[in-house]
Amino acid sequence: MIELNHLVKRFGSLTAVDDICLTVPQGEFFAVLGPNAAGKTTTIKIIAGLLKPTSGTAKVAGFDILTQAFEAKRRLAYVPDFPFLYDKLTPWEFLRFMGQLFRMSEGDIQKSTRDLIPRFNLEAFLSKPIEGLSHGTRQRVAIVAALMHNPEVFVIDEPMVGLDPHHSRVVKDVLKERSLNGMTVFLSTHQLSVAEEVADRIGIIHQGKLAAIGTPEELRKQSGVSGALEEAFLAITAEERAPQETPVLPG
Repeated sequence: MIELNHLVKRFGSLTAVDDICLTVPQGEFFAVLGPNAAGKTTTIKIIAGLLKPTSGTAKVAGFDILTQAFEAKRRLAYVPDFPFLYDKLTPWEFLRFMGQLFRMSEGDIQKSTRDLIPRFNLEAFLSKPIEGLSHGTRQRVAIVAALMHNPEVFVIDEPMVGLDPHHSRVVKDVLKERSLNGMTVFLSTHQLSVAEEVADRIGIIHQGKLAAIGTPEELRKQSGVSGALEEAFLAITAEERAPQETPVLPG
């Protein structure tokens, strides 16, 4: 459902994404890990159609995100780490607006949100202006809005930012249930425990390259270390550091 073929993205002299090839099949829960500035968010923005690759291609549900953008995006949902919502709307107005963008009827909007709204504990906030909501509540509104049209591919960047443990559990459960029912999930996170708990496979991006891919056990084998996934991650992303001179402090 997601196909990245020799994907490259450069910003001037900086290569943020460096020849990534990856296929994520239908129904797979795929998590991507990596240090800061590794290229995770840039890759996600290319998949979502927000950035144009320097070279290579990205396909969603078999459609090229650039040349067949409408067909790709109608099958896709994307939630960034800090989603933009219309502050003057209420959550219910925003949900209806998003449903209408995907050409959902009023009946379909009502039906698709009937279970999602209580599951994400949004009933008490539906008629309040979004500008007065906490970041965690806004994040839950964004996730419900992204799920309501039943996307075939769900892309989410750092989903647990601002969420309390209860709602983090809800997000993990809902996304896992959807993936088991055929929705492809592409999740970026810094939380190794989240990736290990819910992902079918994990990819590690380092310095713009897909440095390793596999199940947690396969990643341990590739890294040559055993034990916690953190140890495998650190081994795979280890950088050679030149010895530094001892700084001379002012007297």
